[in-house]
Amino acid sequence: MEEKKEFAFSGVTLNGFVMLFVALLMTFGSIGIAIWAGIEEVYALVVVAIAVFIASIFVWCGFLMLEPNEARVLLFFGKYRGTFTRTGYYWVNPFLTSKKLSLRARNLDAEPIKVNDKTGNPVMIGLMLVWKLKDTYKAMFEIDSQTIAGDPAKNGQVVGANVAGVMKAFENFVKIQSDAALREVAGKYAYDDDSDDSKAITLRDGGSEINQQLEEKLDERLSMAGIEVVEARINYLAYAPEIAAVMLRRQQASAIITAREKIVEGAVSMVKMALDKLSAEKVVTLDDEKKAAMVSNLMVVLCGDDSAQPVVNTGA
Repeated sequence: MEEKKEFAFSGVTLNGFVMLFVALLMTFGSIGIAIWAGIEEVYALVVVAIAVFIASIFVWCGFLMLEPNEARVLLFFGKYRGTFTRTGYYWVNPFLTSKKLSLRARNLDAEPIKVNDKTGNPVMIGLMLVWKLKDTYKAMFEIDSQTIAGDPAKNGQVVGANVAGVMKAFENFVKIQSDAALREVAGKYAYDDDSDDSKAITLRDGGSEINQQLEEKLDERLSMAGIEVVEARINYLAYAPEIAAVMLRRQQASAIITAREKIVEGAVSMVKMALDKLSAEKVVTLDDEKKAAMVSNLMVVLCGDDSAQPVVNTGA
């Protein structure tokens, strides 16, 4: 089992409002001391005022605030010191570098991409993905989440503590990996029923089985970045435009054949019932030649696309 490198920050943490009062007191106190030293011409106190003011600047740099489902990755001169997730207003060592991350769920509605299914037919397929960060250590240090990727104007620009920029880098990573996982899953199945194996799972009818495999593939690819897949499912599936018209005609032909089979099956049943009824109730006695003619006429009437036009024989 892979060792978990993320751990909670255990350093000194003070109430932010108490330290805010201390910082204000030190700032205004240093100004007051400097003014009083100038009036009394006690120049030694000027040094004290400067020292207190510098110390107040040090205190001002240690504040951090977190909202629900946010986290701060804290570094001490490049060394990972833990992840801070306590909601509220706090003060920590000002020499700690803070990188802010969002732990909230995010949506990815990927644009449909063209892939080849198991039988080689090009199809357009898209997915909907819900994801969120689970391991902040992997998210910050296992992949390059420090730069904005995919934007030529900002390529290589360090985003630092800018949470929007960091999450933008994650979104780009998730998009690329989701496309790769979608191509892998779609290539294992045919779009529609395969004539060689009518019981095989297809992209169109697979449903939960296809979505489950998609989630597993995404988990494999995104776990390296500390990302958890909440939900993943195919939300768009169609033949590629260049074969859509041909495949539509194929589907129509298949539907027509199925319908014709049902019509013929019903017509045969009705003809047999008519002959048996006429024979059982002795309405008329028919020889084989007349039975064949009657069967032919009934089949034409029952299986024809147009309504039959009866011809009444009034002769002797």
